[in-house]
Amino acid sequence: MARHAQPEEQSSNVLFRTVHRHYSDTEYRRSPETIEKEKNLIFNIPFNRWTMFPSAFLFQAICGSLYAWSVFNDPIDGYIYGMVTNPATGKSAPPAHNAAITFYIAVGCFGLSAAINGPWLERNGPKLAAILGSTVFFIGNMIGAIGIYARIMGLLYFGYGVLGGAGLGLCYISPVSALQKWFPDRRGLAAGFAVCGFGAGSIVLAKVPQPLIASVGLPLTFVVLGCCYFVAMLACAMVFRVPPPGFQINGMDMYRNKVPVADLTVAYAGAGPANEKQEVEERNLEANATDRAAQDFKDPGVNMVLSTAIFSSEYRIMYIMFFGNSIAGLVVLSRLANIVKDIFGKDEATSATIVAINGGFNLAGRLFFSTVSDRLGRKNSFFFMLLSQVVILAALPAIMERQVYWAFLLVIWCLTACYGGGFGCIPAFLCDMFGPTNIGALHGIILTAWSLAGVGGGLLFTGIYNHLLETGHTTKDPWVYAANLQWILAVTCVGFVFLLFIGTNVHDRLLPKERGEWARIRLFGRLMKIGSFGFRWMTKETEESEWEAYMNERRQQ
Repeated sequence: MARHAQPEEQSSNVLFRTVHRHYSDTEYRRSPETIEKEKNLIFNIPFNRWTMFPSAFLFQAICGSLYAWSVFNDPIDGYIYGMVTNPATGKSAPPAHNAAITFYIAVGCFGLSAAINGPWLERNGPKLAAILGSTVFFIGNMIGAIGIYARIMGLLYFGYGVLGGAGLGLCYISPVSALQKWFPDRRGLAAGFAVCGFGAGSIVLAKVPQPLIASVGLPLTFVVLGCCYFVAMLACAMVFRVPPPGFQINGMDMYRNKVPVADLTVAYAGAGPANEKQEVEERNLEANATDRAAQDFKDPGVNMVLSTAIFSSEYRIMYIMFFGNSIAGLVVLSRLANIVKDIFGKDEATSATIVAINGGFNLAGRLFFSTVSDRLGRKNSFFFMLLSQVVILAALPAIMERQVYWAFLLVIWCLTACYGGGFGCIPAFLCDMFGPTNIGALHGIILTAWSLAGVGGGLLFTGIYNHLLETGHTTKDPWVYAANLQWILAVTCVGFVFLLFIGTNVHDRLLPKERGEWARIRLFGRLMKIGSFGFRWMTKETEESEWEAYMNERRQQ
């Protein structure tokens, strides 16, 4: 007799099929009328791909207001719990400090939303995704305002933390996804400019709440800011769109494949000015075919199904690499003001100035490394950033022990630039490896590495820090920070090592694996295979022979 599936089994199968279908389909289907309509902005102004830059920057700057949440902590705690005066010091402070939890909830929901909604973004386009994300963020601000007014902290957690964080997660990946499709010739610059806005917003918008609170009160501040953000984000969202079918620019299509000489024209008026129609020089484009044999087929990421990309070894390695690149910036730099005051004896004003300058280096790193990666290569850029962080983290304990202030500032600002550079380079790196149609979902999922590093790393740092204080150390002792730097250095080293195993060369990615092979790495131009057989170097002749055999097999299929 045939066994009937149990209700739990049927429910599990339905859930699995739904999730699989969600992460398998990233095709954006548009009618000819929609494609024609997207050739113009409002008032029939012709669309130009460069208009995406200022729109994306402003849109991301508003998303970056999340990083400015700390300015609300004390006002919210004081408004909800009241103020208590310390008889010993005569200073007033809230009896409880729970507003900061809102930020951690928002960060967690930010990453989760980006990971879940990425495929939906690709299927429905960046404009609709940006509008939906902005609306959810707006509703979150309004509910948060009600929670503050009613003095219900849980309502603030749900409003700004859950809804606000989820809305911002979808908003963050929307312009990045679109820019990667419009700028196959400048993927690094496009990604860096977009995420640079996120950092700029955290600096500029941090100055707005205090005078607004003094003017209209704390609850209305959330209403005013929420409304202003919503209007500005909707205006920016109207510009977002993806290229039409057959889009070409500077001798390449959206997938960064070279097109025939006869087709070296811009296929769409929105591509840009006529002086962009020059032929692109012959250079090695990472994760793309460059030699004569490889030109017989497209980049491996072009036709890759999203679910295949998610479970590929390259993506898992990149996830660990990005986690390693993020951990130091999130954990160490969150304590920067305390280190400046406690270890180097500086005052509150000086520490605030150092933190502000540090934010500028975060911005500069996002734009600099992403732009340079268009020439240097994504993997080489991450190699430099991770190696720099390893050296800096190894040297920091000695610098703090000897209290060499100028050296501390130098290495910390370099560390921050490398941290920001990772955010600038990762969208272009993912696009190179897995194709522009998967970028929204893959970028969203990899942002969960940032969330894990921030929440998990922060909790571990705090636990070790508090334990050392309980065992007799003081906040003036460099060891309370140096002890944490050891495990942060170890995590960063793991990220650096995993980076070496990312195959950006088309041979590395497509050559069939040997029996028992676990991984492969290219060092000094030569491919080394690692497996149950140990370490095996391939000569250039052997590699070319195997590649030719593989190509012949592909042509016969």
